[in-house]
Amino acid sequence: MGIPVILADNQVIFRTGTARVIAQEPGLEIAAQCPDLERLQEAVGSISRSVVIFPSSMTRDLDNLLDWVKQASSRAIMIQEHGTETAEPVRSRLDGLVLRSVAGPQLTDAIRRVWRGERFEQRATVKEMPSPDRVGVRVLERLTPKELQIVALIAEGYKNKGIADLLGTKEQVVKNYLRSIYDKTGVSDRLELALFTVHHRALADAAARVRAELVKSA
Repeated sequence: MGIPVILADNQVIFRTGTARVIAQEPGLEIAAQCPDLERLQEAVGSISRSVVIFPSSMTRDLDNLLDWVKQASSRAIMIQEHGTETAEPVRSRLDGLVLRSVAGPQLTDAIRRVWRGERFEQRATVKEMPSPDRVGVRVLERLTPKELQIVALIAEGYKNKGIADLLGTKEQVVKNYLRSIYDKTGVSDRLELALFTVHHRALADAAARVRAELVKSA
């Protein structure tokens, strides 16, 4: 049996992509995927001796969550969101801390290390610092407003039909836009597009603003 991992993230495609990376790694297995804090708390309570991974955006009840993790003899790794800092009192209670831009091999290494009882903390290098995000800025400049709306919804896990319904257009039109978006971003599918968006702060921030506007006007 491999190391059981409880993976929580409210970004559907990012969670799915990360789960795929972990599941393909020998000796690791996904024990549960959680879209929100409530499901995460349930999973932590029912699955003992695991590695629990969750984003800093899902920490409104952090102290209790970390207490439950310890009571279950599990380890906690927090994903630090773009442009945020983690206070030292929080760092001291975590077994691991990684950046949202963490690469697959680095994340699986973190899982193995904290499972062995080590602490793991990913430090931002100059390349990983949130500003400037030249690639994200360049891509953002190339996208049309409609394309950015579609990128924002893809990153949130929407299917083509749902995007078409929300934007008041046809599914084929969305597919046509996606071909253009793939060309401009250099990705080949919606999973890569979602991960590309999450890992480039300028694009991720713009997509978040657009998504909020779409939800507000829906």
